[in-house]
Amino acid sequence: MRILVLGGARLVGRHIVEALVAAGHEVTMLSRGQTQADLPAAVERLLGDRNDGAPGLSALAGRSWDACVDVSGYTPRQVRASAEFLKGRVGRYVFISTVSVYAEQNRHPILETDPLLPPAAEDVTEVTGETYGPLKVTCEAIVQEVYEDACTILRPQLVTGPHDGTRRYSYWPDRAAREGTMLAAGKDDSIQVIDARDIAQFVVKVIQDDIGGVFNLSGPRLTWGEFLTLLGAGDVFWTTPEHLEQVGVNFYELPVYLPANSEQGGIMEVSNGRARAAGLTLTAPLKTAQDTREWSKTADLEYNLTPEREAEILALLRGRR
Repeated sequence: MRILVLGGARLVGRHIVEALVAAGHEVTMLSRGQTQADLPAAVERLLGDRNDGAPGLSALAGRSWDACVDVSGYTPRQVRASAEFLKGRVGRYVFISTVSVYAEQNRHPILETDPLLPPAAEDVTEVTGETYGPLKVTCEAIVQEVYEDACTILRPQLVTGPHDGTRRYSYWPDRAAREGTMLAAGKDDSIQVIDARDIAQFVVKVIQDDIGGVFNLSGPRLTWGEFLTLLGAGDVFWTTPEHLEQVGVNFYELPVYLPANSEQGGIMEVSNGRARAAGLTLTAPLKTAQDTREWSKTADLEYNLTPEREAEILALLRGRR
């Protein structure tokens, strides 16, 4: 099949492109050329910028594909441009959205049928922590309006795996590999992420089997105690979110951790039942951790929680006991 990928050089897009090529498909990638990636030589690379509207998509003129995978659509302006330009030129439009579209992120579990955030106006172009979810809601609506049954909406949870440069999930396997007492919180709270390679394989299945609908994409769910045991962390100082707040620790210093009863606690309990029934398969958590750790060894990542800062926090917490 001939597949067009909009974006494709970063984490999710990179794995999607690689999976499509490995499955024997002919892949064309359109991007602004700002992110370089070592992709298969067979991939056709075109330059374009949807921020310029239809003129920015001129490299696609006069061509057609069996499906389009939109990995890089963040604003309504971008998605409106590509959705309308490609109407009649692609068989299925697969849009990569996010679980951040849900209005009640403290629900347990989060389902595809849950209420969404109020949509952003189509003229909003600034992507921030506050606008990200509403913008994706509007983008989803545009794709569904233009393509109706010929679209698939995928809502990944927190994504990780090799080439994850966000420095969130990778902190934990990297920290577990280093000696010394390890700071962690919420031993019985949950961690749930999805391997980007699992998203990629599901995209291949969606295209090959012509599957429509809306799907949450989330991975196996573990307690933090189970997760750190999996990582081989032997010396762990367990604390509570309340104590972390008292000593001034923020989410960026202890990444991925969300208390179950927090405003976004449901993000760590996202239902994947619908996607699994449609063919989503999941990588074992240990393999995701090992492969991410192996990649990060040469990725030169710097973490917000430095060894010095961790020691400072541990001293403060021990002083409260």
